[in-house]
Amino acid sequence: MKITVTPESFQLAEVFTISRGSRTQADVLTVQISENGVTGWGECVPYARYGETIETVTKAIGSLPPALDRDVLASALPAGAARNAVDCALWDLEAKTHGKRVWQLAGLPAPKPQITAYTLSLDTPQNMRAAAARNAHRPLLKIKLGTADDMARLEAVRAGAPKASIIVDANEGWSADVYSDLAPHLIRLGVALVEQPLPAGQDDMLAEIARPLPVCADEAAHDRASLPGLHGKYDMVNIKLDKTGGLTEALALKFQAIDQGFGVMIGCMVGSSLAMAPAVIVAQGAQVTDLDGPLLLSQDRATPLKFDDAGVHPPQAELWG
Repeated sequence: MKITVTPESFQLAEVFTISRGSRTQADVLTVQISENGVTGWGECVPYARYGETIETVTKAIGSLPPALDRDVLASALPAGAARNAVDCALWDLEAKTHGKRVWQLAGLPAPKPQITAYTLSLDTPQNMRAAAARNAHRPLLKIKLGTADDMARLEAVRAGAPKASIIVDANEGWSADVYSDLAPHLIRLGVALVEQPLPAGQDDMLAEIARPLPVCADEAAHDRASLPGLHGKYDMVNIKLDKTGGLTEALALKFQAIDQGFGVMIGCMVGSSLAMAPAVIVAQGAQVTDLDGPLLLSQDRATPLKFDDAGVHPPQAELWG
């Protein structure tokens, strides 16, 4: 078994801004695992918020033993980007080796297209209203917020897209006071969901207030070990493969979260269709799908995911799985 790790960059169609900063490209690691003439593919997005860089993730993957399967991988690496790319490549390798699709190997029904959110990055109210108007035909818009001056942005997006469903992602950018002030207006403006309004680890206030607007854990939710700390504070969990450490844990987290009464959202970092492909499998039956990464890029993989009015379609075998 041979593992190859390649850093790649995909240019974004426009600058993408959240409360923590801006970017103009998606920097990813592409992993290829080859065995007996067959190659499996995976992709991850190292994320600075979790102490990851291209270099540290590459080093972690390089530390893996030569005899590798998903069980060995789960013991060798913690949840995170490095394990994600390798885990997904192992699934792809197994599918190609046995001439089956990944969902068949996992004992799941054939996946169907899923309506996905489309993200509007943090900007001035004027620019966000214009972006909302350009995308008002989309059924679900996700707004990046997370400052003390977000009320005007909320009003602007709703004015630009009066019929779209809206979810809001603060990326840990609000204080308890700011969120308390904004919450009634989120409801008034028809926001369906708010992601991570407070910093992970500083979110106890969420257990002390009524939550007529569902609150989804993102930075506070990584894998199944995260779930005990979310009860009473969050209504949903945002499952991202770069946080769970791959498809294997993402599926396990999804089913355990549902069993414990949480709603499920399937999200992504900004990556290519290769990174989104396994997540489409996890997204089946989720309340919210947010796998718009490829829509934010000006370039993508040779066999990209298909997006249309039905949503994001399952991957072709040429791409993954």
